Amino acid sequence: MLDDIKKDAAERMQKCVTSLRNELKRLRTGRAHTSLLEHIRVDYYGSDVPLTQVANIALEDARTLTVTPWEKTMVQAIEKAIMKSDLGLMPATAGTVIRVPMPPLTEERRRDLAKVVRHEAENARVAVRNVRRDVMSDLKEMEKEKLLSQDDERRAQEDVQKLTDKHIAEIEQVLEEKEKELMQV
Repeated sequence: MLDDIKKDAAERMQKCVTSLRNELKRLRTGRAHTSLLEHIRVDYYGSDVPLTQVANIALEDARTLTVTPWEKTMVQAIEKAIMKSDLGLMPATAGTVIRVPMPPLTEERRRDLAKVVRHEAENARVAVRNVRRDVMSDLKEMEKEKLLSQDDERRAQEDVQKLTDKHIAEIEQVLEEKEKELMQV
C-alpha cells in the first residue's frame, strides 16, 4: 500500500517535470527546432487540427524551418496560421514549400523570455509541492485510521520528501539549461 502511494507520487511528480519540458519547447530561442511549430493549429476544411497532421516540418539549417504541406491547397492556411501564432514569425512561401526563418532575438526579448521560463519553472515546482502535500495528507489520514504506525508514516514522509527534492532538482536543471540556451547569442 505504501509502495503504491510512493509510486503514484513519483509518477505525478515526473508528469510535472515532463509538462515543464513540453512547455519550454514552445518558447522560441535563437535556434530553430521543429517542436516550435507543433502546437500551431490550422483550419483544415472547417476543423482546427495540429500543423503536424497537415504538413511535414523539417529543419533546413540552424535558423530556418521548412513546412511542406501534403496538399497544395493548404499552403495559404498554414502560412496564415503561422503568422497569427504568438511566435512573431514571418513565413515565406516558395511554391509548395513554406520557409520560416528565425529572426535573432534582441537582448530585451531574451530577458523577457528568461522571466517566462522562470515563471514556468516555479509553476512546476508548485505542482510538485502540491503532489507532496496531497501524499502527506493521505499518509496522516492513514495513520489516524490506524492503517500505518507512526514510524512507518514518518519513514514514508521522508521518502516522499526525498522524491520531492529529486524532482525539484530536476526542474532546476531544466530551467538552467533553457536559460543558458536563451542567453546564447
